[in-house]
Amino acid sequence: MNGVKEQGAAPEHGPAERDLAIDLVRFFCLALVVVGHCMMVSPVLHRDGTVTTENTLGDQPWFVPVIWIFMVMPLFFVTGGTTGLQSWRRLKSRGGTGFEFAQARLLRLLRPAAALLAVMFLGLWAALLLGVDPQVVQLMATGAGMPLWFLAAYLAAQLNVPLLARFHARAPWLTVAVLAALVVGVDCLRGALPLLAYANLVFVWSTVQQLGFLMADGHFARLSHSGLVGLIVAANLLLGVVTGLGLYSGNMLVNLNPPNLCLLLLGVSQAAVLQLFRPGLGWVSGVRWVRAVVTVAGRHSMTVYLWHLPLLVAMSGLLLLTDFPKPAAGTAGWWWARPLVLLGVVGLLLPVLAVFGRLEERPTASVHTRSRPAAAVVTAAVVVFIPVADAAFNGLTLGLLGGGAACFALAVLLLGRLPERVPERLIPARRQSDGGETDGTAGGTTGGALPAGPSSASVEP
Repeated sequence: MNGVKEQGAAPEHGPAERDLAIDLVRFFCLALVVVGHCMMVSPVLHRDGTVTTENTLGDQPWFVPVIWIFMVMPLFFVTGGTTGLQSWRRLKSRGGTGFEFAQARLLRLLRPAAALLAVMFLGLWAALLLGVDPQVVQLMATGAGMPLWFLAAYLAAQLNVPLLARFHARAPWLTVAVLAALVVGVDCLRGALPLLAYANLVFVWSTVQQLGFLMADGHFARLSHSGLVGLIVAANLLLGVVTGLGLYSGNMLVNLNPPNLCLLLLGVSQAAVLQLFRPGLGWVSGVRWVRAVVTVAGRHSMTVYLWHLPLLVAMSGLLLLTDFPKPAAGTAGWWWARPLVLLGVVGLLLPVLAVFGRLEERPTASVHTRSRPAAAVVTAAVVVFIPVADAAFNGLTLGLLGGGAACFALAVLLLGRLPERVPERLIPARRQSDGGETDGTAGGTTGGALPAGPSSASVEP
């Protein structure tokens, strides 16, 4: 059931099976993000015809302590570190390289993202041609593009997995300490050099990801229950001190982008909580119907994440043009309408998943396909981060949507398709069973470059 064994952080670790409890937690994080956004987005049409958006949930007086508990982004990176390290070890055990790992990660994330950017660009451009106010179009582009920051942060952390795994194998605790020191150093200088704060998009999330490495190798499992509770209490007490002294905001949403030490402390606390409840999570994830739901959702989790907010923004914008009752934000009627909004987003996601969900399936190729040259992988990464960095510093515009879609499509072309690593003695049998192509979604030992276990999350092959 539990694919993570207690073991030391030694380089000779063999590949591990997927941990269904980790996949269950990732599914919970995704669901919470979708629900949270449905409670936040509230476009308002003013008498003069202008449209603005309000964060109704964020304006509530009880929001700050609640988001302290439900800010799950660090937990997502902890679980991403655990499965990322296991994926890298599986690939490495079959003779794979760091560039092949990067190729796989880029392809799995960029193909659904490229489709989203292209559809958003065409849709908003059509809206302009139909006479929609440019201010409304810009507002929709800005709101719908918010999830892209996560794509950049997650890619930056995951592309460093092979390098950080090497440091982790030699000195796991020293690696965490050095990364944490870099986080604090950036926070100390961000007042004098505001742009430097964005360096923590790499340092914070790489450090939190490193906690997942420790979990994968059983370091958290060696702590007693009282030790885990003590770690949770200590992390939250320190978090309370730094926010209480005014060094950081107490609102974790404010601390999210660019991230700071608060998100790292939350990551420590959430990693300990995950380990504390892991036996129960392992039991729940073993229930047949839970496992089936998590498996299906996991294979399309990036499509859900990328598309849910654009669909929510589009649906909310179209409702403004109709006579459909629109209760004022924050009123009882508005809150009672949230379940209907959530159902509407889920209903819109279903056809999107039917059309674009296949882009998230593992890209595979024939057994004779070679991996792409290192230069192609590096170029693809650079091409991707150029529009993402532009959006982070200058905001997302309609023109940048088009340019970003072109850059992402170019990166996908540069990356090609993933090579198969099938032993020669097994090639005839594989061809006889599936016509020469492996689907790459099964958990056997003769799968693709990054074989999956019983459950496959979209960003963790």
